[in-house]
Amino acid sequence: MDAIVKITAADKVGLVAAITGRLFDLGINIGDATFAVLGEGADFSALCTVPGTLALDRVGRDLAALPELEDATISVEPFRYGRVHGPEGRITHVVRVMGGDRPGLIARLSEAVEMFNANIVRLDTEVAPGSSGADDYKIAFELWIPESRAEACLATLRNTAEEMQLSCRIDPVGDD
Repeated sequence: MDAIVKITAADKVGLVAAITGRLFDLGINIGDATFAVLGEGADFSALCTVPGTLALDRVGRDLAALPELEDATISVEPFRYGRVHGPEGRITHVVRVMGGDRPGLIARLSEAVEMFNANIVRLDTEVAPGSSGADDYKIAFELWIPESRAEACLATLRNTAEEMQLSCRIDPVGDD
C-alpha cells in the first residue's frame, strides 16, 4: 500500500539516517522524498510503499520510538494520489532568485509561473544574513514549463525579479 510519511522534528546530525534506516528495517520502500532544515527544526516527507501486512499505525509507533524523533510530529497516512507523476512533474528549468527579504516575493514569482500554465515541481527558500546587515532571501524554483511557453515565462520571471530588485539565475535541465 502507498503511504505518505511526514515528520517534523528538531534538526540533528543523523536524523535522515535514523528515519530511513527504520523504514528500511520495516521493509518499507521510499519513493519520492524531501528533507529540509527549517530554522532549528527539520521536515521529512516521503511517499512510501508499505508491505500489506504492516499497519500504518505501527510504522508511526516504530518511528516515534527512535531517540532522534523525541518530541517529533509524525504522520503516516494512506496516499490517495497516483504514485508516478505526469509530465508536469518533470523539471525543465531551475530558477534561483536572491535579494532582500520582504513579504510577497514567493507570491509574485509564483503568479508569474502560473500565467504560463507552468508547474512548480519543487520550491526551496532560505533566509540568510546579508552583507548589508539586512536578511537576504534565497528562492529556488524547480519548474516544468511547456516548451512553447518557456521563453516568455522565463523572461517574465527575470523581469519580475528585476522589478523587485532581486538577482535571477535560470538553468535549463536536460533530459537524462
